[in-house]
Amino acid sequence: MGYRFAIVGATGNVGTEMLEILSESDIVVDEVYAVASRKSVGRIVSFGDKDLKCMDLETFDFNKCDIALMSAGGDVSKKWSPVIAATGAVVIDNSSAWRMDPDVPLVVPEVNASEVDNVKKGIIANPNCSTIQMVVALKPLHDVAKIKRVVVSTYQSVSGGGKKNMDELWEQTKSVFHPQTTFPPVNFTKQIAFNVIPHIDVFMDGGDTKEEWKMKAETMKILDKSVKVTATCVRVPTFVGHAESLNIEFHKEISADKARSILRESPGLIVIDQPEENGYITPIECVGEYATFVSRIREDSTQDNTLNMWCVSDNLRKGAALNTVQIAESMINRGFKTRF
Repeated sequence: MGYRFAIVGATGNVGTEMLEILSESDIVVDEVYAVASRKSVGRIVSFGDKDLKCMDLETFDFNKCDIALMSAGGDVSKKWSPVIAATGAVVIDNSSAWRMDPDVPLVVPEVNASEVDNVKKGIIANPNCSTIQMVVALKPLHDVAKIKRVVVSTYQSVSGGGKKNMDELWEQTKSVFHPQTTFPPVNFTKQIAFNVIPHIDVFMDGGDTKEEWKMKAETMKILDKSVKVTATCVRVPTFVGHAESLNIEFHKEISADKARSILRESPGLIVIDQPEENGYITPIECVGEYATFVSRIREDSTQDNTLNMWCVSDNLRKGAALNTVQIAESMINRGFKTRF
């Protein structure tokens, strides 16, 4: 017997990726429903070689599905995830709405898959995209040498903010080459084309942005509450793919060679690491890939038991849609049953 899925937010960047990845997965899917806001009703989206017509979130009967993959934004999730869960379906939510709720598991399957057993509200949260790729790379090293502190600087693509941000980068880039046209910032605080902006999400007390706070709080919830994280999150003018520069301090000694060997054998990771041209991975090369890539592994000569690494991943895939589908796979592999 297979499973019945609803993809909520099916017409967005992440929703379409969810449909593609679900169609490529090993999950036996009996039915899949594309669900979206009323303005998208009737739009056609693809699931493998099938065309699906979008249905209205307000009227869709979630009794028809076992699992709902939600990528419709925090406000929509706050309202609808409990409603959907009340029908008996499990909601796997991609927004930030439920991540820090103590009764909602925050899951990266390579790190803490067993948390899918602790579903109390019928909701499982998908972490922030920048957190996901980082903890996938940190977990195997933490198991061996125990991480004390992480200093991370991110280089996050505009797709992390949705299609409107991608459109703004495109229009601003064109306007640079055609000075007779202008495209002032709308979705960003400053021009994003040919620029970098050290400001993602709102500023909080103490000076961190919410994106930076998320990386700290989510890592502690997923990996280990004793790990200290400090982050600087930067939006860069690339369309897809997040990169991170990591400085990792350990409680125990660990060499770069040892770390490289551990990471090569770890799930969800590919190590491309040679100190030469083309011996590392950049964001454009990770687009469309499932793996998180690690490069530039080296010892920090200024600090004992400390390594530097470069980490790259497709934020629409592993940072969102892929991780969501993998959570569903983890549930099924650990004994999740359909409601019938």
